[in-house]
Amino acid sequence: MTRTLFIAAIFFAVTASAQRQESCIDEDWRFALGHATDAQKDFNHATAPFSYYAKSGYGDGPAAADFDDRSWRVLDLPHDWAVELPFDSRGSHSHGYRAIGRNFPQNSIGWYRKTFYIPTTDEGRRISIRFDGVFRDSKVWVNGFYLGNEQGGYNGFSYDITDYLKYGGTNTIAVRADATMEEGWFYEGAGIYRHVWLTKTAALHMTQDGVCVQSRIQGLAADGLSARHAAVATSITLINQQRQGNSNQQRHAGAVSLRQTILDSAGNIVASATTRAPEPAPGVTADIPTSLSLPKPHLWSTTNPYLYTLTTTVVLGDSAIDYCATRFGFRTIRWDPDAGFFLNGIHVELKGTNDHQDHAGLGTAIPDEGWDYRLRCLKSIGANAYRCAHNPPAPELLDACDRLGILVIDENRWMGVTPQMTDPLRRMILRDRNHPSIIAWSIGNEEWAMEGTPTGARIASTLQDYVRTLDTTRPATVAISGGWGNGISSVIGLMGYNYIAHGSTDEQHKRFPWQPGVGTEEGQMTTTRGVYIDDPAAHRIAAYDRPPLPGFYNLEDGWKHYAARPYLAGMFIWSGFDYRGEPSPFGWPSVSSYTGVLDACGFPKDIAWYFRSWWTTRPTLHLFPHWNWPGREGRPIDVWAYSNCDEVELFLDHKSLGKKPVPPNGHLEWSVPYHPGSLETVGYTKGKKTLTDEVHTTGPATRIVLQAETNIGKGHIAFVTVKAVDAAGRPVPTADNEIAFTLHGPARIIGVGNGDPVSHEADKFVDQIKSIPVSNIRRTKENGDTFDDADTSVNTIHSTGDIVLTELPDSARFRLFFKSIGTHQQCYLNGHLIGTPGDASLRSEFAVDRNLLH
Repeated sequence: MTRTLFIAAIFFAVTASAQRQESCIDEDWRFALGHATDAQKDFNHATAPFSYYAKSGYGDGPAAADFDDRSWRVLDLPHDWAVELPFDSRGSHSHGYRAIGRNFPQNSIGWYRKTFYIPTTDEGRRISIRFDGVFRDSKVWVNGFYLGNEQGGYNGFSYDITDYLKYGGTNTIAVRADATMEEGWFYEGAGIYRHVWLTKTAALHMTQDGVCVQSRIQGLAADGLSARHAAVATSITLINQQRQGNSNQQRHAGAVSLRQTILDSAGNIVASATTRAPEPAPGVTADIPTSLSLPKPHLWSTTNPYLYTLTTTVVLGDSAIDYCATRFGFRTIRWDPDAGFFLNGIHVELKGTNDHQDHAGLGTAIPDEGWDYRLRCLKSIGANAYRCAHNPPAPELLDACDRLGILVIDENRWMGVTPQMTDPLRRMILRDRNHPSIIAWSIGNEEWAMEGTPTGARIASTLQDYVRTLDTTRPATVAISGGWGNGISSVIGLMGYNYIAHGSTDEQHKRFPWQPGVGTEEGQMTTTRGVYIDDPAAHRIAAYDRPPLPGFYNLEDGWKHYAARPYLAGMFIWSGFDYRGEPSPFGWPSVSSYTGVLDACGFPKDIAWYFRSWWTTRPTLHLFPHWNWPGREGRPIDVWAYSNCDEVELFLDHKSLGKKPVPPNGHLEWSVPYHPGSLETVGYTKGKKTLTDEVHTTGPATRIVLQAETNIGKGHIAFVTVKAVDAAGRPVPTADNEIAFTLHGPARIIGVGNGDPVSHEADKFVDQIKSIPVSNIRRTKENGDTFDDADTSVNTIHSTGDIVLTELPDSARFRLFFKSIGTHQQCYLNGHLIGTPGDASLRSEFAVDRNLLH
């Protein structure tokens, strides 16, 4: 106990003395839609005689520091404005028919602004702003100075803003995001949909993502959970941004010390070391290797995701000038071309899903707790792996995978070899390389123009070599949907199979016996949760696992193929969740996909119990469909059961319809004439009754039941499930009642969803803000004569204008925003005094009584 308290005290002292300060600045941004083609509707941005391209500091419109944004909406990040827009048949099919894109220039530009204070004590420090993701084509200004443009919507990026700041004053960030052009073929959202950070460091400091941790493990235990010894090799990248021309700035010629400790999951120091190295000269970046040693480490695994923390303190002279804490885990991975994937020497069958960054009610702006919720939903079906489809993920997703023990294929967005293409790949690998969950880097997905061609082979080889310059511990892969045996598939170190309908995995393995393989996408199925009769006119697809297209495999047959072949490491199903966009096989009015094992809310479709049966060892039995079929009395109903029991017996109103053995990796089917009552299954294992499941004909919905899940993440978010039940408390499977929500108390509803691919109901309810200018302004003297600007003798001026209102909604609130134009002034509305603004340096605003308006 004494040792623990002592360590905590030292740890606090080091942290407090270090000069790095990183703050999340997600709160209190102002937002407004601009316009993609009409500069006047885009707040007259980029119309000044000198543009921000022509002269530094000449940002205009909302990019100007003094722009008046008081009438803009106030919000917290992350934010996705696309999910707030209505649906429209003219919208993009692949993006789910939201009213955004080239047909909607009025909805495709988003402006964000934020003010922040920098004290004078920060002078001499380096200050940067980092965006984890902005969709897309973003431009950033600080105090009217243009910083740069990030075209990609998925990679994080940062700018050093040290020289642009007002110390001891208020500073303004402006961001313009242009979501006109799509980057993918799925819903991508729009706006600053990930976190934003403000970082302050000493002039000499570790670079962003400048800590790399690698380990060499000896003496693996047979259970894969521990080892005899671990050697930890780290590389620390330092940069010295000390000003060379400032004679007043203190010089620190000499050595720098890197003090490092490894903390276990309880916060105890289990290893420490100090490394000395020459201080980099001003303007120089240096990589400093260090090493630590740890006996008997706990290993990170899917069943025991044990994490350590490496602390690195940069010491110059007697001062700790920088500090960084890096989470990591000890583990080994091996991809075997004949035997699949091994983690810590133990064979692990990859049971994965493909997923986009998109959730019902939230769009792409998923709070940190949302990642835990989504991953726990996937773990509940037995998933142990996740492929980031098809772009670098949010950092918080990878943190959650580390905590929950989920293996990850981290995927790049663009496959190309120019610097514009390779730099995002470099940033992804440098950012993510310390995550123990990541087992492969995906450098491309279904690049049809080059998959089976010599061009594809050349590009894949170049990128694969480039990946090795950044990380030698993980292979590169490409998800390949065609051209197997040629092109990319002939050179890639880890073959990614997308849909075995495109070729023979056996033939590929025979031709390239050195090449490990994994199903990066397989077993597509299109279904509507809770629907059991196809109704193409209503865009409903029955929830039975059937192939979506001729020649393609359904999920069950896809898994059987991979499970039967030891040389295949496993498969990633398409997809874990339904997602917005790609509503195949339909078009409008469908707006989201049908391919998830879970719907967009995370509610399981029936196929989820298939994977629970064969991806887990938990006893499982699931019977479907429901038993509410009025008007179909006497007609046969397809009844299925998913189970990992040895045998299952079906009963209709307590009368046995027979017992059947459960085929490995399979399911059971019956055809049962319907009449109201009950349907029950009994599962037997080793001849003993172990499980039951049943469905009943229910009554009509009589009340609503709410159930909140709050045991996720930091506890700031609650996911609330709403059910309609009958008088007996049984969920009514056919209920489609419209439900309205009102929340009282210290919380707010941030989104709603129902998982229905055809639903056009709003995900979010936000205030609609309309700005109405004062027009037809007339200026007169006290005697009523017209005022002339050249007349300097006049002390009092009457300025009169018109505000034209076309409607006065009952729920509307009105405010008047006023820029002071004199030393003393009074503001009247329809002859009523509503306020006395301050002097000319101030901006004022007044609430307006609606009774004064007409």
